[in-house]
Amino acid sequence: MIALTLRQIAEITGGHLSPEADPDNSVTGFVEFDSRKIGPGGLFVAFPGANVDGHDFVEKAATAGAAASLTTREVGWPAVVVEKRPPRADDNSDLAVNDPTGSAAGVVDGMSKLATYVARELTGNHGLQIIGVTGSAGKTSTKDLIAAVLQRAGETVAPPGSFNNEIGHPYTVLRCTEETKFLVAEMSARGIGHIAHLATIAPPQIGVVLNVGSAHLGEFGSRENIAQAKGELVEALPADGIAVLNADDDLVNAMAPRTKARVVRFSANGNTATDYYATDVELDAVARASFIMHTPKGDPQRVTLNVFGAHQVGNALAAAAVGIESGMDVATVAQALSDAHSVSVNRMDVNTRADGVTVINDAYNANPESMRAAIAALGYTAAARPGVRSLAVLGEMGELGAGAEHEHAALADELARYSVTDLITVGNNASMEALAERAEQFGIRTSSVADAAEASEVVRELLAMPPAGIDDWQSRTDRDVVLVKASNVARLWAVAEALLQGHTLR
Repeated sequence: MIALTLRQIAEITGGHLSPEADPDNSVTGFVEFDSRKIGPGGLFVAFPGANVDGHDFVEKAATAGAAASLTTREVGWPAVVVEKRPPRADDNSDLAVNDPTGSAAGVVDGMSKLATYVARELTGNHGLQIIGVTGSAGKTSTKDLIAAVLQRAGETVAPPGSFNNEIGHPYTVLRCTEETKFLVAEMSARGIGHIAHLATIAPPQIGVVLNVGSAHLGEFGSRENIAQAKGELVEALPADGIAVLNADDDLVNAMAPRTKARVVRFSANGNTATDYYATDVELDAVARASFIMHTPKGDPQRVTLNVFGAHQVGNALAAAAVGIESGMDVATVAQALSDAHSVSVNRMDVNTRADGVTVINDAYNANPESMRAAIAALGYTAAARPGVRSLAVLGEMGELGAGAEHEHAALADELARYSVTDLITVGNNASMEALAERAEQFGIRTSSVADAAEASEVVRELLAMPPAGIDDWQSRTDRDVVLVKASNVARLWAVAEALLQGHTLR
């Protein structure tokens, strides 16, 4: 963060200084929620969560060198004290959960005001360029690819993981300093107006919209409402900004009239009428794509991705559009995409054990669109290994509303389409029962278990047995392929970790 005195921070946030605070003392370090990460000159945000209250760790933060804490009450240590903000009755935001008193909302509002000030200071006086990314699926992967490209042109802030809501977004903004050239901000929404709010904190010059799917369908009620929310990003762009739209998604393509900015489009399906498109797409043995990238700014370039899944082609084109429209040359962008690796954990993280078993860990989150993409990667990888099993360890997709059972059952059609041999459903609920029942109708061997630990044991037992009819199993260098995927709350990455623990990786 840029250096600010405690007096300035109190003025910006609308708070007051505690008696222990020196108004002329400056915050020169990072803003942190975790007292264990606070360093000298940092600002500790005393966030009251579901299990612990950050106010209880103010002393620890001060001892570690924090210049002050951001609080909603006097704590006996240097602090900027802000007002509580009780939630509205209809507030379905991430922040409203577990915050009955409005204490968490109060400190986040203070942090957001601080982030708004910092973003405007850096864009107005130091040339910071802000890129916003949204979509029902692929936001984090695309954010990572955009960062990999822009880092070739200057210091870029885009932390790993999904810091994409009203809590994580201002936190990310406050990682920027006077030396930061690019901020890549991932933006999510659980309702109309959420992305518009995030855009007021860090107004983007470039906005990328990837797709409109079924994530959060329970909150929005329809894909059209989701499109309305996602389009708030392009509505926030200035007239001299750039909207990067996925021409392969009709609802995204239709957002063009909603923006004052210049519109560029991309197509993973080879639509030559678009500005950025791919041809000659090929997948290797573990579903990493290579393709010819066509742009309006130079000769076509071959891109060979190190991230997994055919769906990454569209994500890479979106990243290329951001880089090239920001002034980078085409060859540099193509090389940056080819060199990029996944940096966000549990997202299409593919590892092959020394015994030939490949584990696809995509367990951070799930919705119907990302599930289909992951199942396709599983099927493609297994198809290149005659006779092996393909195992899908799937947990529940959250926030789908009344259509949840139907959407889960429909995954069985995808499993059958890609000839997946084994399904392990995790969780005792109607959605997983619907998936298991339909998968069995397709003849897919199906096991239903309660939790990740039980799933790990079932998969281990399957992997220990050679498939029927395979005589050279012990000498095979390529064996079974396992996909692990669910919404974050299922914590299924523990299955992937269990399958890799104790094994040497290739």
